[in-house]
Amino acid sequence: MKIQINQIKKVREETGASVIDIKRALEEAGGDEKKARELLRQKGFEKADKKAGRTVAAGRIFTYVHHSGTVASIVSLVCETDFVARTDEFQLLGREIAMQVASMNPKDVEELLNQEYIRESSRTIEILVKEVIAKTGENIKVSQIARFEI
Repeated sequence: MKIQINQIKKVREETGASVIDIKRALEEAGGDEKKARELLRQKGFEKADKKAGRTVAAGRIFTYVHHSGTVASIVSLVCETDFVARTDEFQLLGREIAMQVASMNPKDVEELLNQEYIRESSRTIEILVKEVIAKTGENIKVSQIARFEI
């Protein structure tokens, strides 16, 4: 089966994976885009696991304050380089995790990582982090969380 360029473009926009990886995944999946995305996701998780031991020396602090002004959270999200800390993917991840902490009140980082993501219960926060690791190619960790409520 010949893989069409529009298929590669569509999957790249959705996953951020390399063109070569997408082409291989589409070929392996027989042109099925859904199967190809799942293959890419699994490959990304494998890459993320390999990066887990790498030093994280950069990052950002993210905050979230509920519209009522009675609940707030602070999250320290770290990565390997300042370049990745400035990417849209990293910024979005930090904001989403801060909102998760305010909403779900995890007692520590480990509990947070195991929680179902509030926007999509089929994914956990750990999966969200691994997806961004796969896209950016760097190790990313939630180092600290805090939640405040009046």
